[in-house]
Amino acid sequence: MEADLPGRVQETLADYLRTRRTQSRELDAAFATAVDELVRFVLGGGKRIRPTFAWWGWRAAGGAADGPQAQAMLRAASSLELLQACALVHDDLIDDSDTRRGNPTVHQAFAALHRHQRWNGEDRQFGMAAAILLGDLALAWADDMLHASGLPPEAMARGLRPWRAMRTEVLAGQYLDLLGPVRGDETPQAALRIDELKSASYTVQRPLELGAELAGADETALEALRRFGSDIGVAFQLRDDLLGVFGDPEVTGKPAGDDLREGKRTLLIAEALESAQGQGDQDALDLLRGVLGDENLDEKRVEQSREALRRLGAVDAVERRITELTGTAMAALHGAGLAEPAASRLAELAVAVTDRNR
Repeated sequence: MEADLPGRVQETLADYLRTRRTQSRELDAAFATAVDELVRFVLGGGKRIRPTFAWWGWRAAGGAADGPQAQAMLRAASSLELLQACALVHDDLIDDSDTRRGNPTVHQAFAALHRHQRWNGEDRQFGMAAAILLGDLALAWADDMLHASGLPPEAMARGLRPWRAMRTEVLAGQYLDLLGPVRGDETPQAALRIDELKSASYTVQRPLELGAELAGADETALEALRRFGSDIGVAFQLRDDLLGVFGDPEVTGKPAGDDLREGKRTLLIAEALESAQGQGDQDALDLLRGVLGDENLDEKRVEQSREALRRLGAVDAVERRITELTGTAMAALHGAGLAEPAASRLAELAVAVTDRNR
């Protein structure tokens, strides 16, 4: 199983979604067609990072590598991908993104369907409404899949603690992400708090904790995994922020500089604005504030923004933060005395998710 964990997660999701799709057809054929878009979205890409961390949290706490309990854990871990689908569908809608993983976002796909079918009403509104509903459906199915995983009730009771916290934290982070720009909060502290809630919690920390709780980890192991997961989760998001401006579109699946067009107030941007203010560089301030949220941003201004981010030291500052967080995470991991091969695999994952070329 562990030789191809992402592949096993994919198979588990496909089996589960096949059953839910059949049930959807029994309700209505048109609804089943809509569900097909959600199935395409869930199965169409992603590195299965969250289930992977959940699995190794399970194994770090002594959970079985194979057998019925391991299969149940695989189903529980795979449910995280449905939670992720909910978050991405709604996030793309909030940001009004056109593409995800090189394909149309869900709201754009349904707007295109509306136009193709020549239906009544406004295509954009239909696409938005359909995306909200399918995101909600993914969240409901995530809960269903977790509870139907087959794990014992006492294990499930433990696992629900991080599961419930994770769902609330990611929504809190999303709200703060919306609130920052309208309040004009451009501070690095605000950007980091969003990273902690919106990314670190539900990408690494809580999935790790979920797996460990399901396996019956003691408090010492849980605390070590929380510290490791929090720091690596933030480092993961900071790397993602850099890729959102400097990444190769063929790798990221999004247009170059798309984070700028979406107006994301990341730590990268916050560091640059703070530096520009300190230096009295009004041209840089005007440039960066001007490109944020500009849907018509062209490649020339993207490159100008990149040059400013480098010149102001923001890129180096974020790289240093990634290095520091990775170091403290590794220290927490190595001092925890976790079971092998989980300890070594978690160390490898930490490097993989913070790598410059992922």
